[in-house]
Amino acid sequence: MTLPRRQFLHLAAGAAILPVLSGVGWAQAYPTRPVRFIVGAAAGSSPDIFARLLGDWLSERLGRPFVIDNRPGAGGNIAFEVAARSPPDGYTLLLAPTSAAINATLYEKLNYNFIRDIAPVAAIARGPQVLLVNPSVPAETIPEFIAYAKANPGKLSMASAGIGTPGHLAGELFKQMAGVDLVHVPYRSGAPAQTDLIGGQVQLMFLSPVGLLEYLQAGKLRALGLTTAARSDALPHIPTVGDYLPGYEASAWWGIGAPTNTPAEIVNQLNAQINAGLADRKTKARLADLGATALALSPPEFGRLIAGEIEKWGKVIRAANIKPE
Repeated sequence: MTLPRRQFLHLAAGAAILPVLSGVGWAQAYPTRPVRFIVGAAAGSSPDIFARLLGDWLSERLGRPFVIDNRPGAGGNIAFEVAARSPPDGYTLLLAPTSAAINATLYEKLNYNFIRDIAPVAAIARGPQVLLVNPSVPAETIPEFIAYAKANPGKLSMASAGIGTPGHLAGELFKQMAGVDLVHVPYRSGAPAQTDLIGGQVQLMFLSPVGLLEYLQAGKLRALGLTTAARSDALPHIPTVGDYLPGYEASAWWGIGAPTNTPAEIVNQLNAQINAGLADRKTKARLADLGATALALSPPEFGRLIAGEIEKWGKVIRAANIKPE
């Protein structure tokens, strides 16, 4: 699915405006029953953790259960389609991760259009991935690694949790911007890929920093750079890839969406409550534990972020001719 940038931005902004026509008076009593919160990943995954964190907050503030409905599979497309086809009444929410933007181009035929069918409600957080190498790689910095990769084209294997995953796309963007030839090795999930990285079967991987500290401290892995535009408070000693490749940025992000035409009063009420939760000290601390920082945005701002990410990753996917498994 490809659309011009202007149309992306128009649809993204419109998603937050259209519900005004049908939503007068809805928010005063909302919610009167449990709200379903769809997550396109298994229990215990990062999207699931973020959904439960904000779902608990909303349950406490609004007095009704926000029930997590895990719908893993097809790179998140199962969950995205279920949400897109749900009634726009405020009783279905969707955990929207980076893969929502990637899938828009990765899959040629989808039974939904994310920009058209999902209204942005609120952003939750942004987090880095880490460019990790096995200690056998003789590079301590990004410039040293790029030089080593250029001297050994096609000899370094780059693991990922699967074709089209955020880690894969972060690596492809790195390859394109650094001008290096790395061999992509997709796995069925992140755990076996990380195991092989530690064992030296593959040489590098872009991976979430959660749970990595013990491997870094033990010298089993070496961190060369973060994919965010700025350094992380949780990992202040690790530079960003963009420090050496200006303009490089490949953050993971998570947010909340709802079926298009969900009443604007409900969207705005949820946005205000979620942003209040993100400002809470305990929530911030929990996000920091997960290697992420709060990303409190208005619905139109979150819509523009999604539209920009669809355009950005679409270019990377087309340039690398990436096809889904």
